[in-house]
Amino acid sequence: MTSDPSRIVYLNGAYLPEAEAKVSIFDRGYLMADAVYEYTAVIDGKLLEFDAHIARLQRSLDELQIDMQVDREALLAMHRSLISRNAIDVGGVYLQVSRGVADRDFVFPQSCEPTVMAFTQRLNFLDHPAMHSGLKVISVEDGRWARPDIKTTQLLYTSMVKTQALQRGAHDAIFVKDGYVTEATSANLFIVKDGWLITHPGTRDILHGVTRRAILALAEDLDIPLETRPFTLEEAQSADEVFMTASPLYVLPVTTIDEVPVAQAVPGAMAGNLRARFLDAARSSAV
Repeated sequence: MTSDPSRIVYLNGAYLPEAEAKVSIFDRGYLMADAVYEYTAVIDGKLLEFDAHIARLQRSLDELQIDMQVDREALLAMHRSLISRNAIDVGGVYLQVSRGVADRDFVFPQSCEPTVMAFTQRLNFLDHPAMHSGLKVISVEDGRWARPDIKTTQLLYTSMVKTQALQRGAHDAIFVKDGYVTEATSANLFIVKDGWLITHPGTRDILHGVTRRAILALAEDLDIPLETRPFTLEEAQSADEVFMTASPLYVLPVTTIDEVPVAQAVPGAMAGNLRARFLDAARSSAV
């Protein structure tokens, strides 16, 4: 993804060419990573799982005590306007809210106007090559801060790990904490064993993914036996299937973990089925 001089972005109520959008060097999002974000997938020019993303945004704001009450209708109108102005058919909208501008201090300022910005990206993962070949991942120690359940912009460790994975010939990495897999760098992780769908419980150790939530609901509707419990790296490597979920990856199979093939390194049927059903349901409810 490179800069696009024709792209229109949103900043604090204004729609601007991206080159004209400026944020203060004293913005706490820049100085402290004191900011939260959401990324909502777009298909057919419509937003997928919008309400779930907005609900999680409010939770993240509340957890960080950022004084902003989400206006669902205003944000929906802004997202739609960006999609229209940039003629996005398939891709996503990135929305970020920082605490705002204040002189540098570790203590939260008492009165601060949040900085709200958003932009679109053209990303088409509808026919992702990994659906046919699967993803190759490595495992790393989960060295993130202790609250990955809050969707903040503190992503440096994640960036380091994703870069390390690429340098080692892999697509991505999965985190391991105290002997158990938590999630992937920017996605939740599921394993399948003897017909059971297993994923880490929704604790503070993982991000409560919007697509994860939808897949859990689908599994219940389809009467797929489900366990939310920690699982080890060895369990993942010996599983019948492994897949990750995220916006806008949707559902993608993992076929190799630390050079160990998962089920002969062939994408499994459950991942494909859940991906297709998720996309059908998400499209039908898109706004």
